[in-house]
Amino acid sequence: MKRIALFVIAFAGIMMSCNNSRQGIGIKMENLDMTAVPGDDFYQFADGGWNAAHPLTPEYARFGSFDQLAEDNRKQLKGIIDDVVATDHEYGSNAQKIADLYKLVLDTARRENEGLAPIRPWIDRIEAVSEREDIFPLMVEMDLDGLAGNYFGVGIGADMMDSKANIVSIGQGGLSLGEKEYYLDTDDATTAVREAFRKHVVRMFTLCGFSESDAQKKMEDVMLIETRIARKSYSAVEQRDPAANYHKMTFDALKKDFKGIDWQHMFDEMGIGDCDVVDVSQPEPIHEVEAILAELPVEAHKSYMEWQLIDHTASRLTMELDRANFDFYGKVMSGREEQQPWWKRATSTVSSVLGEAIGQLYVEKYFPASSKERMVTLVRNLQIALGERIDAQEWMSDSTKAFAHEKLDAFHVKIGYPDKWRDYSKLVIDPSKSLFDNNIGISRFFLQDMIERKYKKPVDDTEWFMTPQTVNAYYNPTTNEICFPAGILQYPFFDMSADDAFNYGAIGVVIGHEMTHGFDDQGRQFDKEGNFNNWWAEGDADKFKEKVQVLVDHFDGIKVLPDLNGNGSLTLGENIADHGGLMVAYQAFKNATKDAPLKSVNGLTPEQRFFMAYAGVWAGNIRDEEIRNRTKSDPHSLSRWRVNGTLPHIDAWYEAFGITPDNALYLAPDKRARIW
Repeated sequence: MKRIALFVIAFAGIMMSCNNSRQGIGIKMENLDMTAVPGDDFYQFADGGWNAAHPLTPEYARFGSFDQLAEDNRKQLKGIIDDVVATDHEYGSNAQKIADLYKLVLDTARRENEGLAPIRPWIDRIEAVSEREDIFPLMVEMDLDGLAGNYFGVGIGADMMDSKANIVSIGQGGLSLGEKEYYLDTDDATTAVREAFRKHVVRMFTLCGFSESDAQKKMEDVMLIETRIARKSYSAVEQRDPAANYHKMTFDALKKDFKGIDWQHMFDEMGIGDCDVVDVSQPEPIHEVEAILAELPVEAHKSYMEWQLIDHTASRLTMELDRANFDFYGKVMSGREEQQPWWKRATSTVSSVLGEAIGQLYVEKYFPASSKERMVTLVRNLQIALGERIDAQEWMSDSTKAFAHEKLDAFHVKIGYPDKWRDYSKLVIDPSKSLFDNNIGISRFFLQDMIERKYKKPVDDTEWFMTPQTVNAYYNPTTNEICFPAGILQYPFFDMSADDAFNYGAIGVVIGHEMTHGFDDQGRQFDKEGNFNNWWAEGDADKFKEKVQVLVDHFDGIKVLPDLNGNGSLTLGENIADHGGLMVAYQAFKNATKDAPLKSVNGLTPEQRFFMAYAGVWAGNIRDEEIRNRTKSDPHSLSRWRVNGTLPHIDAWYEAFGITPDNALYLAPDKRARIW
């Protein structure tokens, strides 16, 4: 689950069970591999049947339970969009925007006919630059139009030291490959990706009309600039430290300390020229940008801007550029063999740009009130169970426990969909213009929308950071909230017809996971108001770090590929949340069923079904290229190891399946994590 949001109302009352005698078990026996030994490979035991029945198709680098549900949701969204497209709508209405944006993405013939015409004026403008002082203003204009071009990013969000207020943040960027390791690591696999990228950049330049020699030179410029930025950029692990990524200063101090960048011009163009304070999240790469702007020849900057323009707009131009773009980012980076069909890409575009407009139609049709009501009960029970887990920890002092309870009681829970929907009235989708030009308008809309809603405004704690149709959930530390969109509240995460063993093992662990993020290695540093604040008694934080180090070491030791280990430091927060989610959900499950115990079904005890439901959430297949990519960049452990890496630290799992020292996944009790 992505780390962003939680609201939970403390409820000191009678535990409510959701099970009754008419409900099923939720576990589909065909998804299992009964030939596998649970204690040797629980992932294969619980998910082997599903994985065998869902081999990777050419369009996927990874396909699992999340993706299957997302596919189902996308088909539902397509049905909604088809209904909208089939009727006429007033220009400017949400329905008109949905229909016309969808048709613009589908109209590949029009883009073929337009060719390179949409980007030609931009390339001409870049080529015309001859003076150093003209570089940055053009970069700013491109960036504001959603054409990239800049060496860093600017946004507005909650100030972690003053969580009720928003602040302008400046952060590292400029890397086409995302992670710094792709530019710096020297192992064979990473070197191969880097060499493929070099060839890709040359190919894209030539497809846009540049000669082979010019394309080669421009590629060398791009690699020089991006490699320099990469050397100074923070790694994904380093970005997980909130304190190390926060440097608040006045706007005047910014202009003085980073004087190699014309901040006043950039902020004036954004409409925030009267800015008072900023947060420079990663100072070192921003200082490197100053040096790059001052030292490198004008032609190098032009190469970079042209590359960013081509790279970020390829899928809005000709089919040849789109295919070439996929050949690298799809095939080389993730191992995919085919592009998704255009109807899927068009549906995803509408869902991204007009997320709450289409989301409103989605929940009206597919999200019953009964699902929300049952989720409220589950969340309440999980919150009580987490409070019990806090009380049970002998390593925490009483004062830390008291503050932890205050934070838990202050949780804010969002379920299903927002109470108020986003206003898209100022967004223009003009079918007479190209997809390229409409995307510029979309970028400008979202920039202006962010500024109007957030600049020098208090934080809006009703804002959702996921759309209702999203198959995911999040915790947001600065608002101390958890959010469960309607899209995830379906099988295999949530089943209204299943008993408590299934629902607590599946969506219950998801709920517990997001709650635990409030107390993981990052979330624990924020108080109940969402401020970065040390509320831990002296010595307790050191005990916590010692306990979570067990998970770091364990996941560091996992071989995800023959030549690649997991990254326990990068995945620590999510691994803590998985561990805590299981501990809390299991306690809530036992609480909910203590007065009406469930029976064994199909030879499976309720306790076994709880853990099988958890594992079923992570069923899926993945390509080796995607394993490597995610291990470098993803704070979540791979699906197999969210099962086989996490369950060996849960005592109740051993009891449920009779795991012994003879089993491959067995960990001695003193080697297991003891956190929540």
